[in-house]
Amino acid sequence: MARRKGRARKPKLGSGKRFAALSRSLKARGARNPKALAAAIGRKKYGAKKMAAMSAAGRRRARRR
Repeated sequence: MARRKGRARKPKLGSGKRFAALSRSLKARGARNPKALAAAIGRKKYGAKKMAAMSAAGRRRARRR
């Protein structure tokens, strides 16, 4: 399957890069707490269970560094 021209691929789900990009864009739009808002959006999109699993994986990854 060929990729469409002009569209960048999104980072892999669970890498934390999508969360960071969303947080940055929310901050630019004037959100008071962009990380909390990004987490709420993620819970709505992916569900509490999957979002909690991705969050835990991110914390494990951060602890390893």
